[in-house]
Amino acid sequence: MSIRPIALALGFLTAASCGAAAAPEDFAEKAEAGSPLSSGELYQIYNNRSWLWDQGGGFFSVKERRFTAWAGSGADASYGIGLWFITEPGKLCFRAKWHAREGAAPAVTCFSHRKNDGVIYQRREPDGDWYVFRDVPAKRSNEYAKLRKGDHVSARLKRIEARMSSDR
Repeated sequence: MSIRPIALALGFLTAASCGAAAAPEDFAEKAEAGSPLSSGELYQIYNNRSWLWDQGGGFFSVKERRFTAWAGSGADASYGIGLWFITEPGKLCFRAKWHAREGAAPAVTCFSHRKNDGVIYQRREPDGDWYVFRDVPAKRSNEYAKLRKGDHVSARLKRIEARMSSDR
């Protein structure tokens, strides 16, 4: 099985999509000087929200902590179904089985969150760069602005799943 669609699905966050103005080193210093978000803070940010990506999105359902997502388009479309969970300190993760035309594979993706002077920093684990997730006050260019209340994922996921089923 080719992992290309799954890599595309999990590569939704790039430095370009973060709207970062300062150098990553500046964000790293500020993030490391701060403190991890609590489980309660992370829950409030993500519960029953959809995180909209450049080519896809993920929904963090409260019911059974179900995580659903889709990414890509056309032949490169994929979808994931699994669970999301919070670990200490300040880490949000989702474990999903990603389905693409070539097959399916499991993946775990995690993001760390830290706050300093009210600003929340985020990075993809294990070796992503820190960037501003939410400024004070929040800006439309922040990654946080891509979180929307409700499920904005399932309808597209079902269409992708149906298209893949009919292609078999």
